[in-house]
Amino acid sequence: MPINQAWLDQIIEDVIEPELPICDPHHHFWDRLGSRYLLEELLADAGGGHRLRSTVFIECMSMFNHRASVTMAPVGETEFVQGIAAQSASGQYGETVVAAGIVGFADLLLGNDVEPVLAAHVAASPNRFRGIRHACSWDASDEIRNSHTKPPPQLYLNDQFREGFACLQTHNLLFDAWLYHTQLAELASLARAFPRQRIILDHVGGPLGKGPYANHREEVRQIWEQGIADLASCPNVVIKLGGLAMDINGFRWNKRKLPPTSEELAGATAPYINYCIQQFGPERCMFESNFPVDKVSCSYTILWNSFKRITKDYSAADKAHLFHDTAEEVYRLGEPL
Repeated sequence: MPINQAWLDQIIEDVIEPELPICDPHHHFWDRLGSRYLLEELLADAGGGHRLRSTVFIECMSMFNHRASVTMAPVGETEFVQGIAAQSASGQYGETVVAAGIVGFADLLLGNDVEPVLAAHVAASPNRFRGIRHACSWDASDEIRNSHTKPPPQLYLNDQFREGFACLQTHNLLFDAWLYHTQLAELASLARAFPRQRIILDHVGGPLGKGPYANHREEVRQIWEQGIADLASCPNVVIKLGGLAMDINGFRWNKRKLPPTSEELAGATAPYINYCIQQFGPERCMFESNFPVDKVSCSYTILWNSFKRITKDYSAADKAHLFHDTAEEVYRLGEPL
């Protein structure tokens, strides 16, 4: 994923509300050909002045163990991030507790056979491993990039998947869901079938804005709003507020001569973010960076400034939930190591 740092550096802003504590519950690490994003890169991005207290790593098929079986290979990612978390815990890289929580991948289509994979993840990081993400983002259009996990259509309705999904409760694991707005009903069905399983919906439910959805933003938003309202009626679902700077959302900030200001970001994303907060309530919402994926459109400082602009009239208690407390509570980051 090429990032033009010089392009991003054309827009520099002072940090808004620098004293507000933040838990970033969604970022990635990887070291791939032509693309490196590890501890130093994250801390450099986050070093603009926001008070980043802790973070949660979310799976991205990074550092799978090629010597293991296909089913066990994803445990390598947890081992990799556990090492980065240990670096952070040394105190030599500042006060931010990086990867305080780890969410990995396991193929839930294995059904009950996923049990040893889940156990291996927990064993690889007994104090930090918190859950599984098995994305189902899929669209029939060739212009829409489907998830990195290459899911089949209607994954969350699949009986074999649900058999594997049921195994999460045995290990007290959370489930992160990543999908597109056209699939929100599938997640609602899953949530109602497993009312005791806590589910985190990533990236405000993925409202698409490219391919066949380009130039249909209001139509998409109406369908998205119906799906979000339906999901909000499931008390076991919480939502992440972010991920709207990706190419699939169709705002095309990454195509501009200048990157957007935080005011521009806030203006475009506030209708989505405020609607989610209205439907779920601040106690079930958490802001996220989705870095470095969203870095194609904006810097870390400007992204979090946009969130603070959107919530400038919210109460101190609501801001505490949105920026820190919901994420810390949901991912159980206060538990001792």
